[in-house]
Amino acid sequence: MAAELHVELVAADRSVWSGEATLVVARTTSGDIGVMPGHQPLLGVLESGPVTIRTSDGRTVVAAVHGGFISFADDKLSLLAEIAELADEIDVQRAERALERAKSDTDAASERRAEVRLHAVAVR
Repeated sequence: MAAELHVELVAADRSVWSGEATLVVARTTSGDIGVMPGHQPLLGVLESGPVTIRTSDGRTVVAAVHGGFISFADDKLSLLAEIAELADEIDVQRAERALERAKSDTDAASERRAEVRLHAVAVR
């Protein structure tokens, strides 16, 4: 059996995804980080960006995450996000409209959130 880590992706309002994985890639304030079983303990701040989870059964789960924290110890990874959506839950047309609105309002934060949502859908 391959080495695994237990992953919990939690948003402020709900549990988004939980399960066993072989690799998780997330964007932190220090840059993108990949976490595999046996990684050194860490605590970091999440930036808006996609989180990619390679599950133990070979699937890929992608989520759009906006802010929060990442914590890893003893092969348990916690992603505590302010906002998180699985790529499968994202309405592409709604995200495209939100991106256009944010651009016309020159709202950089909203524009970034919409771009992350669309990127998550594209890589799923």
